[in-house]
Amino acid sequence: MTLAQMKIAVLVPCHNEESTIGKVITDFRDALPGADIYVYENNCVDRTAEIASSCGAIVRTERSQGKGHVVRRMFADIDADIYILVDGDATYDASSAPRLIGKLIAEHLDMVVGVRVDQSEEAYRRGHRAGNRMLTGLLALIFGRAFRDVLSGYRVFSRRFVKSFPALSSGFEIETELSVHALELSLPIGEMETPYFERPTGSYSKLNTWQDGLRILLTMLKLYRSERPLHFFAWVAAGLATVSVVLAIPIVVTFLETGLVPRLPTAVLSMGLMIMAMLSASSGLILDTVTRGRREMKRLAYLALGVAGASPRS
Repeated sequence: MTLAQMKIAVLVPCHNEESTIGKVITDFRDALPGADIYVYENNCVDRTAEIASSCGAIVRTERSQGKGHVVRRMFADIDADIYILVDGDATYDASSAPRLIGKLIAEHLDMVVGVRVDQSEEAYRRGHRAGNRMLTGLLALIFGRAFRDVLSGYRVFSRRFVKSFPALSSGFEIETELSVHALELSLPIGEMETPYFERPTGSYSKLNTWQDGLRILLTMLKLYRSERPLHFFAWVAAGLATVSVVLAIPIVVTFLETGLVPRLPTAVLSMGLMIMAMLSASSGLILDTVTRGRREMKRLAYLALGVAGASPRS
């Protein structure tokens, strides 16, 4: 199957983007003439849906508020060989889409992330840039590998990635979940630099730097706990055990010198902390076994899906 024969779907989640959605659809129509462009309006109170429909996009609605909910619905509803996920704010470069797809196919990848290269100071705010670097570094520390731009909203996927991805996030933390899913299953992934532009006049960002940054950080820690439970609970156990030992040392020294335990409450606290440390370590071992089974099931679900462009068996 050639690229021309493949079904390409451009997925555009939108919340009040009437000033930019027309340009996004037009630009992607020019870059990928044969692609289907889907716009999912997420409780818009402006003319986003009307403009998208007039520009030739397939418009659908998702009532549960949040980008994660929209992406989950898109991945479930739409069937294609190649998927392009992009924001509807006209900040990403549509002309880069063929190059991203070409990299996905040529290198047999399951996800290609568009690394943002800002074209002006206003395109990428300092707070967002610093937060992205911090979260990218944390992801590398936790999972051993990372992306150069973990929060990029411009990504190309294979069909088997999309249909095996258990989307659980509700908001802007969906990009983090996509990245962790790829890292956990050791999927073939790539990155490519793409221009990143400032929002056009009249358009405003829905991202709250501190609130959404905190949600993304908490999501990453939750994913660390669920995907690396042995590591997570081992650190908790080590912390509890350390405090227990520090409290116990003077008690043991006094007992060896006098044969008495004068600070009984401290001794009880130390013993309780050590018991909690042992329980934490045991929980990590048990949950690690459960997580391994879940990972195997996700891997099997991923492998059960055909590779885009592969010839059917005769």
